Amino acid sequence: MEWQILLLLFFGSVLILMAAGMPVAFSFLTANVVFMYLYWGGSAGLGQLLESLFAAVGSFTLLPIPLFLLMGEVMFRSGIAPHMMDVLDKWLGRLPGRLGLLAVGGGTIFATLSGASMASVAMLGSVLVPEMERRGYKKPMSLGPILGSGGLAIMIPPSGLAVLLGAVAEISVGRILIAIIVPGILMAVLYATYIILRCQLQPSIAPAYEVVTASWSERLLGILRYVLPLGFIFFLVVGLIFLGIATPSEAAATGALGTFILAAVYKRLNWTLVKESIMSTVRVTVMVFMIIAGATAFSQIVAFSGASRALVNFTLGLPFEPLFIVGAVLVVSLFLGMFINLAAILMLTIPLFVPVIIALGFDPIWFAVIFLLTLEMGATSPPFGLALFVMKGVAPPGTTMGDCYKAALPFLGCDLIVLLALLFYEPLVLWLPHLMRSI
Repeated sequence: MEWQILLLLFFGSVLILMAAGMPVAFSFLTANVVFMYLYWGGSAGLGQLLESLFAAVGSFTLLPIPLFLLMGEVMFRSGIAPHMMDVLDKWLGRLPGRLGLLAVGGGTIFATLSGASMASVAMLGSVLVPEMERRGYKKPMSLGPILGSGGLAIMIPPSGLAVLLGAVAEISVGRILIAIIVPGILMAVLYATYIILRCQLQPSIAPAYEVVTASWSERLLGILRYVLPLGFIFFLVVGLIFLGIATPSEAAATGALGTFILAAVYKRLNWTLVKESIMSTVRVTVMVFMIIAGATAFSQIVAFSGASRALVNFTLGLPFEPLFIVGAVLVVSLFLGMFINLAAILMLTIPLFVPVIIALGFDPIWFAVIFLLTLEMGATSPPFGLALFVMKGVAPPGTTMGDCYKAALPFLGCDLIVLLALLFYEPLVLWLPHLMRSI
């Protein structure tokens, strides 16, 4: 069987199963079972599949995923995030579009707490959008900042999707986590700049209102009580990795321990919180690990059939500049992101894309970061980006999908600016990873 036909049949079968309502992980597992059986001699192929599944989920590099999920669950269920939002609110004063800026700041904070973009959109949308509309904010400024900043959870550590990408692509998880910091900050800065400029040029989109002025002592006390502890948790994860003191798995463990200690300090730690956080973490972890197992088996099918090598040779033979090929890869990923779950896209494409990127001479860490940014853009891109439907679900009655589409577009423009900057200036991605100390 030609490699093109093999890939077409595999992708087609997975998409049909997903369209029929089967979960992503089970869709991949079913397709893998069938193709392993056909390609590797019946029962021998199934035995190889089982070995690859055990090897995939038994890797020590995957340990940060459940620990990052646990961090987010504890932070979310302990109710610490709303207090941090209140602190930010007191510091914003009378800036134009202050509630939009609060959404960006809240999205950045929640990104460091959970690493889950859909959860960020849901929380910020349910908390801030009703207040924005009560203050007279128009849809582009009430929905847009939340849709944009929700994606920061992918681009600011801890990012579960970044860990998943590193595991599937077999590249350094720690370096990916450090490399996404600068792009994530650039995105947040561009969002805030756009909000301020838009509100100055079009004041009616975010009417000013009276703000109770907080004293400097009250603001500083809020920083000390609610923001600095978060900075300490961030250091336990990112700082320890950057300084070479801990591996990503060890840093994730210290971060998870730190969140429990923080919840206890705020007197929010109880048996119910611990039980619910652990159960939710286990449910999501099982699904994520099944996805990773499926991706590993798919990689073996691709390698054994020769499709990976043939695709690399085919790509290298194209009469285009390497950067143009990278751009085409990103366009395909963006298009898929409008229709398919992000983890599913990662599973489908990374085993094929990474060998091509390495053969073209690009740094895989650089590609991993721009690939993550492209997935983030796909999740908020019309017509079927998942974040758009999450926003529609939590927005006040009367909000249409058209409102969500229009609100998302300016922030997608900001993402595109960052993506182009990363494409044409690699040091924005690789500068921090090159400063890391290895252990």
